[in-house]
Amino acid sequence: MNVPFLIAKRYFFSRKKRNIISIISNIAMIGVAVGSMALIVVLSVFNGLEDLIREIYSSFDPNLKITAMEGKSFETDTEFMNRIRKMPGVAVVSEVIEDNALLRYNDRQMVVKMKGVSENFFRQNDIDSSVVEGHSQLILNDKYYALVGRGVQYQLSIRPGNQFVPMQFLYPRNVKYNPLNPEGAFNNLSIAPGGIFAIERQYDDAYVFVPLNFAEELLEYGRRRTSLEVKVEPNYEIAQVQKDLKKLLGAGFKVQNSDEQHTSLLRAVKVEKLFVFITFAFILFIASLNIFFSLSMLVIDKKKDIAILASMGATATTIRNIFLLEGALVAFIGAAYGLSFGMLLCNLQQSLGLVSMGIASSVVDPYPVKMEVDDFVLTGVAIIVVTLLVSIRPALKAASMSVTDQL
Repeated sequence: MNVPFLIAKRYFFSRKKRNIISIISNIAMIGVAVGSMALIVVLSVFNGLEDLIREIYSSFDPNLKITAMEGKSFETDTEFMNRIRKMPGVAVVSEVIEDNALLRYNDRQMVVKMKGVSENFFRQNDIDSSVVEGHSQLILNDKYYALVGRGVQYQLSIRPGNQFVPMQFLYPRNVKYNPLNPEGAFNNLSIAPGGIFAIERQYDDAYVFVPLNFAEELLEYGRRRTSLEVKVEPNYEIAQVQKDLKKLLGAGFKVQNSDEQHTSLLRAVKVEKLFVFITFAFILFIASLNIFFSLSMLVIDKKKDIAILASMGATATTIRNIFLLEGALVAFIGAAYGLSFGMLLCNLQQSLGLVSMGIASSVVDPYPVKMEVDDFVLTGVAIIVVTLLVSIRPALKAASMSVTDQL
């Protein structure tokens, strides 16, 4: 029989007239409940935002991206490409030339990210399904077309159906500048706007897709490429194919998965989540100080009970554990309510979308939430640590009381 727990439970569930100790204990329990509920909800929101970022980028980014370790481009040839295509697990390899270029349309101009892609590019992503106007074909009837982001379209007033006004791309040539002929310092190629895509503002406001040969001619790249984008076959692990490609290509190349292509952004979310956890854990600690006060007052109120228990043979450890368990009951019952309500709120947000992000350009309207077991475990650990910190001093004080002074 666990005597300390039975006595602690008796003190907690006592049906005597409510006094200030009971009121403070209830306040402490409510504080722990609210703190743990807020902690679970906020951590779940960060999990949802992290998944939302991955979802947004998944329609644009490849499973694996091969780039040069140094410089912004690298040489390719038929043998090099065949070695990658024959690698087990590689389904599609798209060649990419990407760089900033000046885009002119009528009397307007802006700097855009021009991305020249091979014909199989749309086989490994969903960009073609994001076309809101025109078509996604970059080569049609032996004619080159560009796929333009909606933000770029708004900036330049581009009309995809207008065949009489082409888009002009300008890119600086690698020649000595001649002040008598400034236009000779730039390559200038025209292309018709074929379609408009809308994925996410970051891409819509900057990107224009063009055929690989068009970009190759404009930038004078020859067989150089800025990256190769790889789609992994469904029955293969991306991590294993990434490891095999790194081994095949050697130290001169980077092979990045989707998360590694946006390491800084995802790391920022994780760091912000960590600091939010620390902040809310501190708030939880402040709320739990009521446990300290209620236990301190309970020790004073139960001096005679402590003396009687000690005279009956109860050790200092037994008396200490009674008050530690009393604090644990207050904290854990409050935490149970808080975690339950937090889980309920997250489920309601997932199913009903109670809180909106309030951003017109967002790809989702309600705040995304995702509950993870790790968050519940971390919250539980935080509650245990906080409970121990606020309960240990009153418990030690009770254990050190003199029996003769109280009888």
